[in-house]
Amino acid sequence: MASTRDIRRRIKSVKNTRQITKAMELVAASKMKKAQSAALAGRPYAQLMADMLAALAGRVENIFEHPLIAKREVKTRGILVVSTDKGLCGPLNANLFKLVTEIKTPAKYVAIGRKGAQFLARTKRDILADFTVSDRAAFNEVKVVVEFMVKLFLEGTIDTVEVIYPRYKNTLVQEAIIRPVLPLTNVREFIAQNRTGADGVKFTDDRDMLFEPDVKSVLEALLPFYVNRYIYQLVLSAKASEQSARMVAMKTAKDNATKLLGDLTLEYNKARQAGITQEILEIAAAAFSAT
Repeated sequence: MASTRDIRRRIKSVKNTRQITKAMELVAASKMKKAQSAALAGRPYAQLMADMLAALAGRVENIFEHPLIAKREVKTRGILVVSTDKGLCGPLNANLFKLVTEIKTPAKYVAIGRKGAQFLARTKRDILADFTVSDRAAFNEVKVVVEFMVKLFLEGTIDTVEVIYPRYKNTLVQEAIIRPVLPLTNVREFIAQNRTGADGVKFTDDRDMLFEPDVKSVLEALLPFYVNRYIYQLVLSAKASEQSARMVAMKTAKDNATKLLGDLTLEYNKARQAGITQEILEIAAAAFSAT
């Protein structure tokens, strides 16, 4: 049995750990609420853009000749990995990296988050750039990343733009998925998928719209911005997933520390009681020997 001094040291260490994880849980809970609010607030705007794009899709001739929509032979995939800058968020990053390791076709990578950049470099994958996006995830921060990838796509360096990110479902569940973005070869089906509500009901709009200066010009301006906004919404979902996973991980660590503290306290009391009993026996034995 360990000495009471060693047990006291362990109890002090566990108490400090519990205090730290509890503070980190509270910070993550606060950030999670803000990230969830930002992700939910952006959905109506993205929804309206999807409605406009759907209205345009049926009014433009030769829409599939647009460079962002035209189908091409896929020689090199372009993949954006949205990870975290810090750890302590459970299996969130590990699930993302598992998807990356399953990619066997030629691909070039762009990373958002230090953990993703480190993984891509460590596994010697072809990484073109890495970016850092703050917890606030401003649109201008993500826009730089998207424009970089769209430029590579239009130049032919990559033939697709795909996003691997942790999709936020709820506080306890974050699903690592890969989402194709470019080219929008099945633009009508693509838009229909993103115009489905949480209850599975399709949004429809039968209004007769008038576009100025003309439909084609509006489409030329809307498509790049739609891609920017769509990927931005995925990043917001990833940020909400990160803070949710970190809060759950820190709560679990705090609960484990509390349980361990109870076990150590019980062990300390037993050791202390055994020590007192041993001292009493020694005193009694010494008194008996003296007589």
